[in-house]
Amino acid sequence: MSDFYEACYQKLREVPLGYITTYQELALALGSKAVRAVGTAMNKNPYPREQVPCHRVVRSDGSVGGYESGTENKIEQLRSEGLVIIQGKVQDFDNKIWRF
Repeated sequence: MSDFYEACYQKLREVPLGYITTYQELALALGSKAVRAVGTAMNKNPYPREQVPCHRVVRSDGSVGGYESGTENKIEQLRSEGLVIIQGKVQDFDNKIWRF
C-alpha cells in the first residue's frame, strides 16, 4: 500500500461520528491536489469501517458519491451516524463538513 493511501486513512480517522469530509478537503489536508487519488484510496481501503470510515467522504457538492459496496449502503451508514441524506445529498452540508 502506498504512503499516500496510508496518509489518507490516517487523516480520515480524525473525522468524528456525525460529520463528513470531502475528497478535496482530504487532499488539501495532505498538501495535495490529488483529489482523484484520494477517491482511489477510499475505494481501496483495506481496513474495517470502524478503523477507517471511508463512507464519511463525500463530494464537494454534498452528494454522497460512490462506494465500493454500493451507494445505498453508504447512505445507510451515514444515516445510522445521524446524517440526513435527501436525494443523494447530505443535508445541512456546511454544518456537517469536517475541515482539517
